[in-house]
Amino acid sequence: MTTMVDVARRAGVSVATVSHVLNDTRPVRPDTRAAVLGAIDELGYTHNTLARSLVTARTHSIGLAVSAISNPYFTEILQGVEAGALEAGYSLLIADPHDDPEHERKVVQLLHERRVDGMIVAPSAEPAGMIEYLTRRDVRTVFLDRLVGDEHDQVCAENTGPVRQLVEHLADLGHTRIGLVAGLPGLSTTGERVQGYREGLRSRGLPFAPELLAGGNSEAEGAQDATRHLFAAPEPPTAVITANNAMTIGALRALRDRGLQVPRDIALACFDDFSWADLFSPRLTAIAQPSKDIGAAAVRLLLERLEQPDRPPRTLRLPCTFVHRTSCGCPGPGAADAQPSQALQERNRTP
Repeated sequence: MTTMVDVARRAGVSVATVSHVLNDTRPVRPDTRAAVLGAIDELGYTHNTLARSLVTARTHSIGLAVSAISNPYFTEILQGVEAGALEAGYSLLIADPHDDPEHERKVVQLLHERRVDGMIVAPSAEPAGMIEYLTRRDVRTVFLDRLVGDEHDQVCAENTGPVRQLVEHLADLGHTRIGLVAGLPGLSTTGERVQGYREGLRSRGLPFAPELLAGGNSEAEGAQDATRHLFAAPEPPTAVITANNAMTIGALRALRDRGLQVPRDIALACFDDFSWADLFSPRLTAIAQPSKDIGAAAVRLLLERLEQPDRPPRTLRLPCTFVHRTSCGCPGPGAADAQPSQALQERNRTP
């Protein structure tokens, strides 16, 4: 096995100089650095990161705990975290807490026991146990997507304004009965999106009707039941907003089961764009979150915290994008079926 001594001999430098090049612990002249790197490449030397971690008390690894890794939204966040970590020379250990507080606490402990330098966590609706564990052990942590309080580093998308924009858009199309399929209670994203829904109604002079707000628990099956509940009302909605991409799938299933076509019979808009939203017929009007940017920003915040442990905590909110397609009932290229039916237009005009 090639050793650091072999590299030093080939480059004509001391072992200490090789160490400084590998660990970036002291400035090294460019020509000397080039000679060391050339020797490493020629000899096929692999740096022993485990040995380095014993000396520096750093493993150059980050723990990532996010639920529903199969969800396209979190998959894109993972891509952003991975790219940011790799660029900074960090490896990634990934675990799925399943949005379960007890399992979340265990997952965080397991990552900590693997001596990660810090963690990035998408917290559950009841994160107290997990936060208590991290705080008592002074684990450097950044929370993403869901906020847990201003005393922590965290990064998420804007939620309230974009949902308000969806409501206002549907109201401007003539809808006065706009339903919302909301997410899991206790999540900051759920509360903020409900707030945006109510603000949108208020800004257009529409009353809040409790029967038009249904909880879908942030999952497809829950949203399917919630959508059925909305249409069991004596006066069902003429437009529906779903508060994440999984719930959009559940809502579409429920609408299909009722024989309702979007947007001919019901307008639909959703929070969370995803790669195949443009392939649906009709194409889905959606709020697109900057998922990869959220992941990359979380890595930057964590690295800042590792370098400056005593700096004040920061909360970053990234803007979303309104992606205007045809499921809301607006015409679009190649969208011959996007116009609402005469019956729906009449319902929309009914006070």
